[in-house]
Formats: sequence, C-alpha cells, structure tokens
Amino acid sequence: MANVDGAVTLRDRLVDAATVVTTTEGWSSVTMARLAEAVGVSRQTVYNEIGTKPALAEAMILRELARFLEAADRAFVAHPDDFFAALGETVEGVLAFAEGNELLKAIVSATHGADTELLPLLTTHSATLLETARIVIGEHIAAYDLPVEDQRMAGLTETIIRVVLSHVMQPSSPPEDVAETLVWMARRIIEPGAPGAR
Repeated sequence: MANVDGAVTLRDRLVDAATVVTTTEGWSSVTMARLAEAVGVSRQTVYNEIGTKPALAEAMILRELARFLEAADRAFVAHPDDFFAALGETVEGVLAFAEGNELLKAIVSATHGADTELLPLLTTHSATLLETARIVIGEHIAAYDLPVEDQRMAGLTETIIRVVLSHVMQPSSPPEDVAETLVWMARRIIEPGAPGAR
C-alpha cells in the first residue's frame, strides 16, 4: 500500500516480501534476514522498520484487511441512499475476494509448526482486526439516517462483521446467499414492519 504521496514505503516493500514468502512457502520460511535480502537492506534496518516477527504478522494481516475493506468502501460509495444494497454488496464483495485470496488460503490451510502462528490473528487474537473493521464500517453506516438506536446498530454491526469473518475463515454458503441472509437480518432489526423483513 502506498503512502499519501503514492510512493511505496520500505515498510510496504517488507510486508510485500513477507506476503510472497508466506503464500509460496509458509510463514515459517519468513525470516528478517530473508526479507533484508529480498528488499536490499540490512537485517538491522528490517528490525528498525518492522520490529518483531509478531509485529510483522500483524502488519500483514491489517494490510490484507485494508484490501477487504476496499470492497466495503466501493459498495457504500455506490449506494449512498440505500443502506441495505450497500450492505449486501459489501458482504458479497468481501466474501468473493476471500475466495481467491492467496494469503488467506496460506493462513487457513497451515497445519503444523510455525506456519500456524498467523491463524490466531484471525480468530482468538483478532481484537485489532475487529476494531479496525468496526471503525471503518461504522463510519459508513453513520452516513445513513437509519431508524434504530445507536447501541442496537453497534450490536448489529458487530454481529455482521463476526459472521462475515466466520465465513471468510470457513465458507459454508455462496457469498450471495450469505449477503442475502445478513441483509434480511438487518431489515428485521432496522425496519421490522417492512415487507422485506418478513
């Protein structure tokens, strides 16, 4: 991801290099020395820029999350006057993107040793990921004049994000079916008397 000037930073290049190694050989093959060689800097420079390997893992996950959230950005921009259309397009877009995401496949399919270290960042230690998603989606939702109190809307948003993450990790239905179900659920809460909510 580039900075505001459009330039690719050293951090971006290091995260890119780590992503390539992870998707092709597994997380256990990622070392600071290898990243240094790939990018053309010293190992100390890598440590100065990234810090620890767990910090690198989180940077990779959050950068990938930003790409997922771009689907939400596009959907909400495309439907400024229709929250339910934006929600459906967001869910379907995110899950469709997940189906072809090589980093996600590498994380979920890892079965042993150090290669499994990334999985908790999407499951038991996903607080940073969830909070980032909450903020971004919450900002989009705030632009709509929805007839529901803030606390209930926050709960609905949390539920939708967690359901989508669950399907990202372990798909059980086509993206369009998940989107349709979550839109129906949202209508039941936001517009309980509307025909589409029944």
